[in-house]
Amino acid sequence: MGDPLSIKDWLDLGLKTLTDQGFTALKAEPLAKAMGVSRGSFYWHFADIDAYRAAILNHWREVAAEQIIADLEEHRRDEPPLHRLLRRSFGNRLSLERAVRSWATSDPVARKAVEAIDRRRLGYVESLLEQSGLPRDIALARAQILYWAFLGFMLSDKPLTGKRQAMLLEQLNRMASP
Repeated sequence: MGDPLSIKDWLDLGLKTLTDQGFTALKAEPLAKAMGVSRGSFYWHFADIDAYRAAILNHWREVAAEQIIADLEEHRRDEPPLHRLLRRSFGNRLSLERAVRSWATSDPVARKAVEAIDRRRLGYVESLLEQSGLPRDIALARAQILYWAFLGFMLSDKPLTGKRQAMLLEQLNRMASP
């Protein structure tokens, strides 16, 4: 009789726990209790807590970068991908992003994961800007500015709504245009 919980169940719980309680809450016993199972269920899927935390970081990369990029590429005809990306990035609460970046301040493995996702995202935005007709050096500079704006927004505790959000997105889209 196998474990009815999947690795994805554990990883999704890990992202939620990370968001709600921080990285120090990523421990086998409380996670198993939250799932209503024994620690053995946890260890069925993960060799140890370090393996689990590494899997959490990989899962975060998948949901916070790769799935978003795939979605943008799939719907390229509906609206320019960069415009959709900006609307999505500046229209969401970014609690998980803050939690992972907080974790990265004290854990070298998490720091490497954050650096890798930053490179991936920045490279993707650069490529979108180049595809729009901007020269490489200008695309590189604007991508960095847009990413810094995202990071600043992520650190802010004030969501953008209505007119303010529309105005910000209009200005960011102008910056992203050739």
